[in-house]
Amino acid sequence: MATLDRPQATDTLVFGEASVPALLRHTWIQTQRLLLRWVRDPITLLETLIVPCLLLLMLDIVVGSQIQKFSGHSALYGSTPMVTLVGALSGTVASGVMLGREREAGILSRFWVLPVHRASGLAARILAEGCRIFAGTVVIICFGMALGFRFRQGPLQAFAFLWIPVLFGLAFATMVTAIAVFTAKSTLVEAVALLSSLLMFFSTGFVPLAAYPKWITPVVQHQPMSVAVDTMRALAEGGPIATPLTSTIAWSLGLIIAFAIPAAYGYRRASRR
Repeated sequence: MATLDRPQATDTLVFGEASVPALLRHTWIQTQRLLLRWVRDPITLLETLIVPCLLLLMLDIVVGSQIQKFSGHSALYGSTPMVTLVGALSGTVASGVMLGREREAGILSRFWVLPVHRASGLAARILAEGCRIFAGTVVIICFGMALGFRFRQGPLQAFAFLWIPVLFGLAFATMVTAIAVFTAKSTLVEAVALLSSLLMFFSTGFVPLAAYPKWITPVVQHQPMSVAVDTMRALAEGGPIATPLTSTIAWSLGLIIAFAIPAAYGYRRASRR
């Protein structure tokens, strides 16, 4: 028995809770936990999949033909990218509210006292958010393709198209996480839902830029959702891509840089309570 116990003690020393193998394993386990909980949560599924698909269908029925007559292009090349971004933001808000509830229920503090890697909780949330956003993007695009959306620039551009909502969504998820771990009031997190609605209605994915009044055109053109929509439109249909892609990356990295440290500090602070 002593011979059998010795390797176990060595493994404990080599692969302790602060080791890289422990980080990878614990992150994967907590990612599975979060994804399973989101799949079982009807609100998350509603916000991530059902509402965006219904929104895309409504936009295509109500304003699709008018936008096509106005611009000469199918409205789906603007509305489909926009709805994928809205789905990413809506799911982020739902998961942010859930994080606030876990914080108040003491779940985060229970994980803190367990022999798990300290960084695995936050890393798992980032990984789970990326998986959720990517899966939601694929579902919405498939629904858009059923309505007539097509990738006209090739498979490489289509692959890049799928990752724009992930980058965009993770940037806002960082902001929502920072808010959720510092306040118990879900109203502050839900205020992000209002922000996403404003970004949607005043974006180039909702109606063409020329349809907005001239005084608000600069705001609409350069706000984060518009530049992401323009990037995705260029990847799917064609057109200038360098400027909107650069702006999308700048907006996303700016949000991540601004809120990553507060999110990490707040998550650690909430877990130790």
